[in-house]
Amino acid sequence: MPATEPKKILLAEDVRAISMRMSHALETNGYEVRVAEDGEECLEQMETFKPDLLVLDLIMPKMNGLEVLRHLRAQQSTQHLPVIVCTAKDYSTELKHIQQTGPVDVLIKPFDPDLLLEKLRQYFHEPATVAGTTHRAHLPAATEQYAPVLDTKRPHVRLWGTRGSIPVCGSKYAQHGGNTTCFEYNTGKERILFDAGSGLREAGQSFLAGGPCHIHLFITHTHWDHIQGFPFFTPIYVPGFEITVYGERGFGKNIESLLCGQMDRDYFPIQREDLRAKINFVFLGDLPVKIGEVSVTREFTQHPGATVCFKVEHNGWKGAFVPDNEFLQGYTGSPALLERDTDLVVPYEPILKFLDGMDLLIHEAQYLPADYPKRIGWGHSNLATACALTKLVNAKKWVVVHHDPDHDDTALHGKLNLTRQILREIGHPIQVVHGYDGMTEYH
Repeated sequence: MPATEPKKILLAEDVRAISMRMSHALETNGYEVRVAEDGEECLEQMETFKPDLLVLDLIMPKMNGLEVLRHLRAQQSTQHLPVIVCTAKDYSTELKHIQQTGPVDVLIKPFDPDLLLEKLRQYFHEPATVAGTTHRAHLPAATEQYAPVLDTKRPHVRLWGTRGSIPVCGSKYAQHGGNTTCFEYNTGKERILFDAGSGLREAGQSFLAGGPCHIHLFITHTHWDHIQGFPFFTPIYVPGFEITVYGERGFGKNIESLLCGQMDRDYFPIQREDLRAKINFVFLGDLPVKIGEVSVTREFTQHPGATVCFKVEHNGWKGAFVPDNEFLQGYTGSPALLERDTDLVVPYEPILKFLDGMDLLIHEAQYLPADYPKRIGWGHSNLATACALTKLVNAKKWVVVHHDPDHDDTALHGKLNLTRQILREIGHPIQVVHGYDGMTEYH
């Protein structure tokens, strides 16, 4: 190339890191270079710079590359201007469309500047050799394809039931599900369940494939929506399974009588004596329950009867299951006014301390603020005060459960949007989602 007559190259590229890299390579090899950062500037530079060749990015602001090409081909002065199109979109339909505009070549991003230099050398010195599209074949091939498979043996939580009060069914509940409360923590070794609502049935069926094992079942309290799945829990009928059930003292009857009493002849065709698994009933105490490397502790909640919530700690991870808790019973004011030292909040310090810093907080918010005044004392949280609780304990992620049976999928979508609005208003950018039947989270 004669030094006195350098070829002029216009780079139309809006990503500065790419344009700087290509400009440096071109200038080092004796080309005169100008850069346009959008389509409109590219057309302006055409008039003043009059390049010998255009290197054109397809995706640019103000005017995209195809619009620039159509404009150039419509002008007599640029109708035959050679163009090298640069794009990351390696789709055959789009490439055919580009080639119909008559560019010299198409380079698929990412590419090395040396490839562009080679194309320019061919065009200016060996034009007969220039044609077609340079695909991604020039990129180094991976030694093997990266195709990860989910490690289902990792510790994870699963929600088998997320409703409160009574199961529901029908198309209106398809997304969130209709089973009453049941939560599993699975380490890959231990199977630990919390509550025996109707979701316990599907949980039990999932256990059968792995063969007999020891299942730990913790009961928050014995209202029907939390125990009604027990007679349908298949492992209790299978020899070789062992189920240890943990319950609180203070129920009107002991935990065994309450669970198995549902199998009275007047209610159910199968009786207690027909159960073939080994079943143990254990009262909860103040000391943690150790199951392998997992520690389970409990704290009392604001709900009629002897009701508790549970905290799971495992290898530095902390999660809590709080399906029934009327936090700040009777309060209908703004959650933005609440702090840990607010007089109204101070009596709840034990549970706030228990829930401090949860990686995952599974907590109810059954009632909307507008509905709560008619349901004070029913044992369930107002959505606004539940939002305040997540902030007061600095939870990292909140999964909302114990959905009201009157709240179908549409209502729950609206409720979740309101939840996020309230959290923004109180300055707590926590990740929040609604729990649904079958929801699984690995950590």
